Amino acid sequence: MFSRTWISKSTEGYSQKVERLKAEIQGADAILIGAGSGLSTSAGLTYGGERFLKYFSDFHEKYGITDMYSGGFYPFPSLEEYWAWWSRHIYCNRYDVTPGKPYADLLELVRGRNYFALTTNVDHQFQLAGFDKARLFYTQGDYGLWQCSEPCHQETYDNEATVRRMIAEQADMCVPSELIPRCPKCGRPMTMNLRCDDTFVQDEGWYAAARRYEDFLHQSRNGRILFLELGVGGNTPGIIKVPFLRMTAQNPKATYACINLGEAITMKGIEMQSILLDADIGAVLSDLR
Repeated sequence: MFSRTWISKSTEGYSQKVERLKAEIQGADAILIGAGSGLSTSAGLTYGGERFLKYFSDFHEKYGITDMYSGGFYPFPSLEEYWAWWSRHIYCNRYDVTPGKPYADLLELVRGRNYFALTTNVDHQFQLAGFDKARLFYTQGDYGLWQCSEPCHQETYDNEATVRRMIAEQADMCVPSELIPRCPKCGRPMTMNLRCDDTFVQDEGWYAAARRYEDFLHQSRNGRILFLELGVGGNTPGIIKVPFLRMTAQNPKATYACINLGEAITMKGIEMQSILLDADIGAVLSDLR
């Protein structure tokens, strides 16, 4: 049975859990990684504090914005200012970054194994770290892509060249008007390819990745599979956490591992199949190597 009673307690100590998880990684026929924002936070991609002020101190002073997440929803008075904000947001989280150590450690743990990674992160860290793109499904979009704001068609567009120009040429918190991206088909303003509502574009690449994910599940879900959940919070539990728990409950050979500081939880009924590590993700991945 699949219970919705949350369980967070465990009688095992940290070292015991790490050793048990090492054994599961070594012995699994398949490993399905489910990565949320906590993994990128552990890698240093924080949206507030000093890192936020490094890139957005002027927006903080003018509008009182305190973090990158909330700033993405701010009703800026012009498209020039809107794209000054978003070009910086894209640049500092997608282009002016190196792969975080937790991602590199994770890759070493699954290298040469039958793995797939499902992620709600949009920062390209998996690709930067060297993960095989054919083994990735980033369901919620990508900072490196734009789409029509309508949208009038189901295509996305690479934004790197224009974003770099916006960074170089913006002044007084505005980009030049001629750099405002517009849809090549209808002329409406472009927007981010990020899932915020039902206008999100799922292009051919999105559907191809979704098919590869379904194929992986079809081949692996009933065998000895490790569901390795990293940093998944409560914003979108229906994408990673709930399916992982349900599939674990349906397969006595499956193991569910949850690494998440402050949010390492499982469901009643699969406690013996679960490994809960309430600790920093980066530290745990380092200890697993």
